[in-house]
Amino acid sequence: MARTVVLITGGRGFIGKNLVESLKGKYEILSPSRQDLDLLDDRAIRRYFIDHHIDVVVHSATTPGHRNAKPVADLALRNQKMFFGLARNRDRYGKLIFLSSGAVYDMRHYLPNMKEEYFDTHVPVDEHGFSKYVCAKYIEEADKIVELRLFGVFGKYEDYEIRFISNAICKAIMGLPITIKQNRTFDYLYVEDLAMVVDHFIMHEAQYKTYNVTSGETMDLRSLAEIVSQTSGEKTEILIKEEGWGIEYSGDNSRLRESLPHLHFTPLSRSIPSLYAWYENNRHVINKALLLVDK
Repeated sequence: MARTVVLITGGRGFIGKNLVESLKGKYEILSPSRQDLDLLDDRAIRRYFIDHHIDVVVHSATTPGHRNAKPVADLALRNQKMFFGLARNRDRYGKLIFLSSGAVYDMRHYLPNMKEEYFDTHVPVDEHGFSKYVCAKYIEEADKIVELRLFGVFGKYEDYEIRFISNAICKAIMGLPITIKQNRTFDYLYVEDLAMVVDHFIMHEAQYKTYNVTSGETMDLRSLAEIVSQTSGEKTEILIKEEGWGIEYSGDNSRLRESLPHLHFTPLSRSIPSLYAWYENNRHVINKALLLVDK
């Protein structure tokens, strides 16, 4: 019996690379490089679908807008072109799984444990959030597309210069203090758990068009740093630069748990030590000089 063919975009990025590793033993994975498939070229996308049989598309590629990325004037346009270049070819695959973001809810107006229905209460003003918002509005009326709204995903291959959990781990390993600009509560999800969620939606039809993909385990940055410090076995210094609390970033995952009742998310007390062990075994990927300036 032929295996399901899954196209994963952004396979060289943090999330895409983890998905390729996790799913390649179960499915036939296509993960073309930018040179093999330019997602900003709608004709190239069309040709790719003509030349390849594809059952499922997992769209994780994005033009980043974080503080460690090169400024891009047309970020929202680029992200929308990639999405719609894939969406317009829905007649050539079975379904599209779009890895979106909690940024669709507008960073100015985040609430604790936002539900999917909170969407469109506000229009995001930032380029990243707005691009996801436009795609989400389209998905509301489109068939064969499910949107997975990600919040704080962490794991191996992420940018440890700016991603908090990996940054804290690498600093602890290098004997540096863990720094926090301002304490804030997040709902972090281990990337290996995300792979299980994506696997479910590859195999099963979605009951809803959109899902918050969160663990449901909220924790503040100080407490996360303390788990890292305890894991290191050393008394790692934790520095908080600004008093007070930043706005919470978390989403209600009741809809996801309804669709995946048997899914058990890895608790942070286990996932952080697991990631710590990975960095310990791969110290060569850590450049201490990149940890000396907080971004």
